Amino acid sequence: MLLQRIITAVILIPLVVLAVLKLPTEYFSLIFAVIMLLGAWEWTNLIDMTSVLKRGLFLLLLIVPMLVIHFWTQILELASLTFDIPEVRDYSGVIEWLVIPPVLFWIVAMVLIRNAPDSVLKLQLKPRNKVFLGAFILFSAWMFLSRLHALNEPKMTLYFLVLIWSADIAAYFVGKKYGTTKLSPEISPGKTIAGMYGALAAAVLCAVVFGLIFDFYIVFILDFVLLSAVTVLISIYGDLFFSVVKRIRGVKDTGAILPGHGGILDRLDSLIAAVPLFYAGISLIYRTIT
Repeated sequence: MLLQRIITAVILIPLVVLAVLKLPTEYFSLIFAVIMLLGAWEWTNLIDMTSVLKRGLFLLLLIVPMLVIHFWTQILELASLTFDIPEVRDYSGVIEWLVIPPVLFWIVAMVLIRNAPDSVLKLQLKPRNKVFLGAFILFSAWMFLSRLHALNEPKMTLYFLVLIWSADIAAYFVGKKYGTTKLSPEISPGKTIAGMYGALAAAVLCAVVFGLIFDFYIVFILDFVLLSAVTVLISIYGDLFFSVVKRIRGVKDTGAILPGHGGILDRLDSLIAAVPLFYAGISLIYRTIT
């Protein structure tokens, strides 16, 4: 199993890095959209949606808003010309406010999982609510990773990925070496408090190193450290959120597309939860700098 994980990682990581650094945002966004749609297919398994027609409609529920956001500027331009309202073009920045709902959702999810894990495991949602929940979190992840890539060169997207990967690796090895107290035994017995501290330490180290590489002023490095630590904390509970979903469904993995790693959602659970908050935070830092 470990060998499979290593082989898969060795193959995928260079491809991901190349995609982040070399592809224009339009193509990067398209590739990530395909990945999220594969994750959406896995979500239909997690919510026990067996009808192929319903699964197709669920994918459509993601594709339509993805297309709207992707062509948002062109849509506003067309609307301004069609209805002769030039002011419509000024609403191109409205989509930035869409970051607030997913950030709030993941904060609330973290608080609930931390303070009431038993209640969360007993939570029963109506099928349509499970559908919209999946569409909401997957669409948000796609949108704000794409926006992050377009924000200020691909370097910040690469930093975000390195941050999540480093925290995940640190949590695993520190938890394995020093972990005794469980972080959330009801949900994921393998996660420990020590592992969480290891992940946070990795976040601080990454933020300091990359903050210096990015030539941030000291005050902005401090902001960067805080943002990175909070991002990693959210990512840990994003992982636990998907563990809750899997436990309720009674499965170990979300899929089997990645040898040794499980499914798409098994590998991207932390990223899905963390990217809206990181995007919101880094946007504020950039506005302050400029």
